[in-house]
Amino acid sequence: MITFMQSFLKELEHESIGTRKMLALVSKENLNFKPHEKSMVLKDLAIHIADLPSWITLALTSDELDFAVSPYNPTDCNSGEELLNYFNKNVSEASSLLAEKSDELLNELWTLKNGDMIYMQMPKLDTIRHSFSQLIHHRAQLGVYLRLLNIPIPGVYGPSADEQMG
Repeated sequence: MITFMQSFLKELEHESIGTRKMLALVSKENLNFKPHEKSMVLKDLAIHIADLPSWITLALTSDELDFAVSPYNPTDCNSGEELLNYFNKNVSEASSLLAEKSDELLNELWTLKNGDMIYMQMPKLDTIRHSFSQLIHHRAQLGVYLRLLNIPIPGVYGPSADEQMG
């Protein structure tokens, strides 16, 4: 029977393929693009996507992230190449931990907070699952940004409309 850690590792490997395709399309010229006043700028969205595998690492190596003690400062990236390097580093670290840790760890609680304000508290299993959901959600947002910039969208789970049109 496959363990949760093995399943998460397999899922990370699979989701990384499509994520790399999308991050590679982010160009310096479009970093400040913002499709709506309430939207993130493209650069911040892409950095967040590249950073999300590090949240798997956080879940496996800590019991909490307290912004009051450890402000959130992801690596600054200014091109698709820098985003890919940052993403690959984070995937590599998360993959190594998923390969070495056991499922017993997944029942422990993990907390996201800012001082006394608790944003999220759940078992580490759910925290990792949440990280994957965030990765997929924000990657889809990036696809919308790219579409609005008239950049052909790569297939993630199969051919995209752009790829089918040849």
